[in-house]
Amino acid sequence: MKNKQLKALLIFTLVLITPKISFAMHIMEGYLSPKWAIFWTIIALPFVIKGMMRINQIVKKEPKKKMLLALVGAFVFILSALKIPSVTGSSSHPTGVGLGAILFGPTVMSFLGVIVLLFQALLLAHGGITTLGANTFSMAIAGPIVAYLIFKIMSKQNIKKDYCVFLAAALGDLVTYMVTSVQLAIAYPDPNLGIMASLGKFMSIFAVTQIPLAVVEGIITVIVYNMISEYSKEGDELIESLQ
Repeated sequence: MKNKQLKALLIFTLVLITPKISFAMHIMEGYLSPKWAIFWTIIALPFVIKGMMRINQIVKKEPKKKMLLALVGAFVFILSALKIPSVTGSSSHPTGVGLGAILFGPTVMSFLGVIVLLFQALLLAHGGITTLGANTFSMAIAGPIVAYLIFKIMSKQNIKKDYCVFLAAALGDLVTYMVTSVQLAIAYPDPNLGIMASLGKFMSIFAVTQIPLAVVEGIITVIVYNMISEYSKEGDELIESLQ
């Protein structure tokens, strides 16, 4: 019964916060040269394989957590598919990966993240197949690792859980965009001033919209985290295991 209530509340919350789904700022199809597309795919692959193995372990050991895994994946899919226009004519979006990193660890999000990004590329033309490795590394690897570490470190300091979750989700979001900016700067350095100048340009493009987005994502993640804590017994057990 509690699982049904959790699912209903989460779906209701996501519906309330979901604007029109459109093209958001994953690196688009064909934007990276084959060299960099292959490079980021190779870098991301070990994390994805580790994540798949970790999910298999969780499902075999505690099958009841399948629903929680599905909810985490849905949370990432919906939040990361949102389009929020940027001042430059580009767009930014939340990532949603902080919640799953807190509950299951960062490796699980590597596998869930690549599945989400693949479906978005195929169904929404959001991101791309050739850029899947780069988008996976920024959103499903770097972001979750930072979110998880922040949550763990702050929790050990006996800081109130709401603050731990908020900062973990918000900074995990910001790190995703920092890594994306680095990826783009390396692929497209400024002809005269080099990579650092290009990096500054890309970061400045996203900063205006991404900082408030990170704050919003942090608040939303706290709300959903508290819902899971209140309505899901296995959610409580997961949370306690990460203390």
